[in-house]
Amino acid sequence: MLNPLDPRLLVTFVQAAHSGSLSVTAVQVGRTQSAVTMQMQRLEETLGQTLLHRSGNGVRLTGAGERFLVYAERILKMHDEAISTFSGKGLHGSIVFGSPEDYLVAFFPSLLRSFGSKYPDVDIKVVAAPTVELKALLQSRKVDIALVSTPNLNDLENIVRTEPLVWVGSKASLELHDFADTLPLALPASNAMDHRAACEAMDGSGLRYNISYASNSIAGLIAVARSGLAISVMTEGAVPPDLNILNAPLPKLPHLGILVALPDAEQTAAVTAFADHVRRMLKTL
Repeated sequence: MLNPLDPRLLVTFVQAAHSGSLSVTAVQVGRTQSAVTMQMQRLEETLGQTLLHRSGNGVRLTGAGERFLVYAERILKMHDEAISTFSGKGLHGSIVFGSPEDYLVAFFPSLLRSFGSKYPDVDIKVVAAPTVELKALLQSRKVDIALVSTPNLNDLENIVRTEPLVWVGSKASLELHDFADTLPLALPASNAMDHRAACEAMDGSGLRYNISYASNSIAGLIAVARSGLAISVMTEGAVPPDLNILNAPLPKLPHLGILVALPDAEQTAAVTAFADHVRRMLKTL
């Protein structure tokens, strides 16, 4: 008779496969690192296969581990669906949700509040990162679902919302700011779409500018804009009420499309439900 698979071991294994670290997994599953190590040993003994390569830098999947991860995620998805269907208690599980920080500011409170009221037993962890980093995290399955930006507004089938990028300053117009001939900008990292769009727009306008401040945090960009030392760029929905959207003579900025992105892997019932919820809600917020 085959030994049964303990779903708790599968949860720990999937977390370890995605995080690449037993210490991080221990925090995620609420156990000590030694307990997590013992769980992985038990799972490997049950299967008679080595699933993880262990090193000082963490863990990575063996060939057998890569193959078993597909089964583990499928089993857990069916497990969650069965409990949800027959217990009458709704969805269970955890989700790692990734998003650029300005979308978190603009949309996440409403998304979390409305989803949490319906599915209180789903735990949602948040990763804030620009689109280029989120795509890598999705590919490595360290994020279960993400909001990502695209400049291609022709992808009508997948875009769930468009957001305009806007110039933001402490005063109502550019002329009221005490700037010299060279316009100081506060921008996010150079790999962010906001950064590229701002620079391309300024290059095409003929206005002189200098990137005087850089911050990977929207809170940092807002702080600089509030100081009056520079103007910044962000999506319109993330602009706080005490800052001003600036127009001409500044060049017009593009709109960005927002996509709900999922990794190319089996999705749990909780992830599927949250993805559907986000797509539906983003059209109305």
